[in-house]
Amino acid sequence: MDVHKNARSVPASRALLYKRVSEQGWSVRAASEAAGMSDRRGREWVSRARKDEELTDRSSRPHSSRSTSAATRARVIALRKERRTMRQIALMVGIGTSTVARICSKQGLSRLRSLEPPPPPVRYEREHPGELLHVDIKRLGRFDRIGHRITRKRSFGSKKQGFEFVYVAVDDASRLSYAEILADERSEAACAFLANAVSWFAGQKVRVERVMTDNGSAFLSNEFAERCHTLGIRHKRTKPYTPRTNGKAERFIQTLLREWAYRFSYDSSNERKQWLAPYMHFYNYHRSHSSLAYNPPISRLDRNNLLRRNS
Repeated sequence: MDVHKNARSVPASRALLYKRVSEQGWSVRAASEAAGMSDRRGREWVSRARKDEELTDRSSRPHSSRSTSAATRARVIALRKERRTMRQIALMVGIGTSTVARICSKQGLSRLRSLEPPPPPVRYEREHPGELLHVDIKRLGRFDRIGHRITRKRSFGSKKQGFEFVYVAVDDASRLSYAEILADERSEAACAFLANAVSWFAGQKVRVERVMTDNGSAFLSNEFAERCHTLGIRHKRTKPYTPRTNGKAERFIQTLLREWAYRFSYDSSNERKQWLAPYMHFYNYHRSHSSLAYNPPISRLDRNNLLRRNS
């Protein structure tokens, strides 16, 4: 039975309405009110019943329609590939703009940027650990009770408490990663994180030679440049509006959000922060990594160092 999702009645209640009017002497208004529908709708169902029509919803599809010819569709697609607007195409071909839009949508040409083929991915991997370190920042909201990501209720959660920032550093060759939560994303915090990350990697017997960041204000500051110079690190920046250049850090942030930040039900942001260090140990020493033949990142370091650090 095909019944409209917002229908106030079903075929059985419509048949009862007609029975009350035709056999029991009810007025159409009274029978319609009892069925929970308007007087106008009730009269329509009574009229259809008297004509022995089925008391089911009719299709909203028009009785007749004309399909666009294959030649017209081909011309629309050809003009679209010439970067014409849909209104221009409609005037040139002599059809409606909505028809042009529908044809372009089916071909995946709704947006002009779809006409340009995507650039081929440029995949690279440094030869040895420490040669390049990818650095990025992710903002997370603070909270003091479980929020709508767990309860699925937008009205349930903490009042606004500001944000905290997760700084991440990913080694290009080994995927060994370091993460830290700081209070802001200013140059002072970025400099402190870089120093801590370099020190942590030094503890893994990895000397950082280069660091790659985006063009955020913290990384463009003179303070960050001076800190890189002090640490003997060359600073590289990504091309504007191309985050894929720093894709290893971007991908690691997605993993952090899925497996640490939003996977478990934390009572507060402080509790979430406490579980960052255990997760980072799991990620570096135990979690299989698809780009490393499903070995953990620590496997890319010296084997003796691996056994000593994970024993």
